[in-house]
Amino acid sequence: MNNEKPSFGVIIATRNIFNFRLAIEARKIVLEKLDSLGYTTYILPGTETPTGNIEGYRDGVRCAAFFREHARDIDGIIVILPNFGDELGVVNAVKLSGLDVPILVQASDDENDKVDVKHRRDAFCGKLSVCNNFYQYGIKFTDTTYHTCRIESEAFEKDIHRFAAICRVVKGLKNLRVGAVGARPAGFQTMRYSEKILQQSDITVVPVDMSEILAAAEKIGEDSPEVMARARAIESYGTCMFRHREQLLRQSRFGLALERWIDENDVNITALQCWNSLEKNFGCAACVTMAMMGEKMMPSACEVDVAGAVAMYALALAADKPSALLDWNNNFDGDRNKVVCTHCSNLPRSFIQNDITIGSLDVLGTVLGQEDTFGAVKGKVAPGEMTYFRISTDDTKGIIKAYVGEGMITGDPYGMDGGIAVCEIPDLQRLMKYLCKNGFEHHVAMVRGHVADILEEVIGNYLGWEIYRHP
Repeated sequence: MNNEKPSFGVIIATRNIFNFRLAIEARKIVLEKLDSLGYTTYILPGTETPTGNIEGYRDGVRCAAFFREHARDIDGIIVILPNFGDELGVVNAVKLSGLDVPILVQASDDENDKVDVKHRRDAFCGKLSVCNNFYQYGIKFTDTTYHTCRIESEAFEKDIHRFAAICRVVKGLKNLRVGAVGARPAGFQTMRYSEKILQQSDITVVPVDMSEILAAAEKIGEDSPEVMARARAIESYGTCMFRHREQLLRQSRFGLALERWIDENDVNITALQCWNSLEKNFGCAACVTMAMMGEKMMPSACEVDVAGAVAMYALALAADKPSALLDWNNNFDGDRNKVVCTHCSNLPRSFIQNDITIGSLDVLGTVLGQEDTFGAVKGKVAPGEMTYFRISTDDTKGIIKAYVGEGMITGDPYGMDGGIAVCEIPDLQRLMKYLCKNGFEHHVAMVRGHVADILEEVIGNYLGWEIYRHP
């Protein structure tokens, strides 16, 4: 994942019956603000229009041409309305540019002691006209927290950062390539998904048979420098509990083979046949390999859960942090707003935020043996805020549907092995009823921090997927 901050095209709009100096001042303030926050901007040079900003159709045409020249570098557009603003200039600058990126619309506050002819803004009213034009043209946009706000305000700064995350998710999901590594385990029909429905949203699934990865791993010598380096990386990732070193080297060879295939095929994220072909035919678990990729913002989902991997990636993009995939797994005594979420596990270390051990799979290890199941990441997830998210392809309806919400990971003790997160979610029972009645899977993606607003905006507004926000 590219961790560079998004770059913005900027439109400063004005209207000739208002004081254009307000727009000139706004241009200076907003560009300095965005620069101080570390964002790159693209704005039509001030010499290109009579006032240095966008007013009317002709200025909009000039701005559109400028944006087209920098189209590959613009991730979002910020529209600033220091006064009423000219709706034709704004809408044509966007429409004629051909850019299909998120748009943030800001309008400046009036001050009660500055509403004479020379100082009044009327941006409160003008914003409605600009947004009305966007609606007429079918252009999707994002609103600021408040209908109007000062450019210098903390509220607008938060809006900019939120908008940057929206741009990051939208860009990251465009032309996404998901590696489906191995066949879906036969016992998990719940992990079925539609490649064609995903493709309609520019998400491509790239399949590979697990045998190809295992054959490539077999060809890598145990004493090669790459294997040695990867073994050291695994040992530094967590406390390794293996019976003999060959188990660690086997895990290292598998990880190298998988990441080579990912690089060769321009794959962004993966969903793996994590069991039980890998354990039976090569003698290791996939978990630590998946966890280490997740740490590098390349999420990897269990049981060939392609939709789950996409949800993990969206969360990672929104929060700019590693995400995890867990099961909605156990009730927590009689507390109906708490749930135990867990996996074997492949949780990234920074998601857990506590010391981890890397050992054999607990449940499968009892069936397949400790020898062939080394690689599970075990640890209790530290308390803190979290966001949960899931997408699903609904073949019957021909849509992608999703749900999102926020909760807390608690510090409650729980006597289970693997990756454990005891979670508290308001009105959990209603959420579970919604999941059951609408055919959602038992897997859920999570990330640390609260970013549900960002995903709700991206999924519902820009991508047009069906989304339920809980509670």
